Amino acid sequence: MNTQVAKNTVVTLDYKVTDPDGELVDAGQEPLVYLHGGYDDLFPMIEEALQDKKIGETVAVKMQPDEAFGEYDADLIEIEPRKDFPRELQVGMQFEGLPEDGHEDDALIYRVTEIADDRVVLDGNHPLAGMALIFTCTVIAVRPASAEEIAHGHVHDGDEDC
Repeated sequence: MNTQVAKNTVVTLDYKVTDPDGELVDAGQEPLVYLHGGYDDLFPMIEEALQDKKIGETVAVKMQPDEAFGEYDADLIEIEPRKDFPRELQVGMQFEGLPEDGHEDDALIYRVTEIADDRVVLDGNHPLAGMALIFTCTVIAVRPASAEEIAHGHVHDGDEDC
């Protein structure tokens, strides 16, 4: 059995994400399982670093904001009337919406970042936008992908009806 990361293998990673100062951003509580080979399951830089790695090998990839979750875009901040939201609104809640200049295809997830008097501040940026990140991972399993997984372009967990 091939235990090397290659195109059309399903790879399981233990991972963590830190900022350049070593502050933990994502502890990787659950292993990350993805279909290797350009299926957009993982950032391309990380896939590239993992190519040909074997079980037990570790890689660390430093990504600039434009290689990860993008630059922070102040235009994605929206201020809306409080009356347009549910009564039990809390900072951190998420809503799907369109940017002011957006089309249906541009739907974003907006996070509530502030509630003040009769206004709600929404942020359409990814929470990690604008941050350089270091993604450190260890390959813990590799298996050949099934024909169905390759056809669908993602990993199946056994009880999927795709």
